[in-house]
Amino acid sequence: MCDQTFLAATFGPCDSCGKASPLMNIYIKNDAINYCSFCMEVMACQGLQSGETLASLKKESDSLKKKLEEERGKLNDIELHQVAEKVEMLGALSIKTKRLLKGHGNKVLCMDWCKDKRRLVSSSQDGKVIVWDAFTLNKEHGVTLPCTWVMACAYAPSGCAVACGGLDNKCSVFPLSLDKNENLSAKKKAVAMHTNYVSGCTFTNSDMQLLTSSGDGTCALWDVESGQLLQSFHGHTADVLSLDLAPSETGNTFVSGGSDKKANVWDMRSGQNIQSFESHESDINCVKYYPSGDAFASASDDSTCRFYDLRADREVAVYQKDSVIFGASTVDFSLSGRLLFAGYNDYTINVWDVLKGTRVSVLFGHENRVSRVRVSPDGTALCSASWDNTLRIWA
Repeated sequence: MCDQTFLAATFGPCDSCGKASPLMNIYIKNDAINYCSFCMEVMACQGLQSGETLASLKKESDSLKKKLEEERGKLNDIELHQVAEKVEMLGALSIKTKRLLKGHGNKVLCMDWCKDKRRLVSSSQDGKVIVWDAFTLNKEHGVTLPCTWVMACAYAPSGCAVACGGLDNKCSVFPLSLDKNENLSAKKKAVAMHTNYVSGCTFTNSDMQLLTSSGDGTCALWDVESGQLLQSFHGHTADVLSLDLAPSETGNTFVSGGSDKKANVWDMRSGQNIQSFESHESDINCVKYYPSGDAFASASDDSTCRFYDLRADREVAVYQKDSVIFGASTVDFSLSGRLLFAGYNDYTINVWDVLKGTRVSVLFGHENRVSRVRVSPDGTALCSASWDNTLRIWA
């Protein structure tokens, strides 16, 4: 019928029949329209062939989905851990807390490393965004936003700006300067505007474009300078909770995960959903590309992390243990791609062997849910953010 996303239910005159009634806001070819429920059904039925009904089309759609799964199943002849049987086991890991960053007054919700491998930015439920020097633990910049729950933050590739957003439905960019006493709030530039909270943000391979995900069920690409919407991505049927850009310099794809239990891969140029994976049994809280860009991992409230091969178009590994019963909130890979770090709601970080599928270590230290883990750009350290108001740097 159309590429559509339901954003809100409002009351007013229908764009089709003109009657005042509860309206659904949908997109048709990127144009927003407001239709009442009757006109929605009429529009859905337009173009049906003789003898076709919505029920028969749904049946045909389910049949095609089943055939597709059967064809995928035929290719599912071997698991990753079977291929890796002859690979040597990893030795004992010794990873300990090297730095403890204190300064937030409430749950730390997000963090991101600067490309200089030294600085990082964090955002919190206290409404603050802090730029840290990870070596000295000094706070280089601090910004207080007008809303609490700053759920997303990201460093620009140049290291000269940070972006952040949350419950205010906006994503703003703050230019950074050498003057640590400068009032960054005065230089704030609102770039992205969603109709629900901003759950994630990342710069593309330049400071000029920003990619966001939102509780309104969409992702969007924005021009930082003008604040113009360059491309919108509609396909999730519930909140989008996470996104990650493909690591290739020329890559034009990104992956998103959400409350609809789906992980979708998108083409940034066309706005099309080019691959979709639905094997989780609960919300997908985080998605992260493998360093080569040929695969990605996801973390879910179903207590599992999963590994998807984009070339094989299927899930190739599940990282779980009977003793792990709490949801996984965040994941990231080591620089080599051999280790997968996963933060959980039971305050721990589990370290998984990506090839063998086994757990090789557990990191203890946080006193509340681990909301974010990120490996430093040079691969020598891991930073974790937690609802215990702190960040930890591990090595």
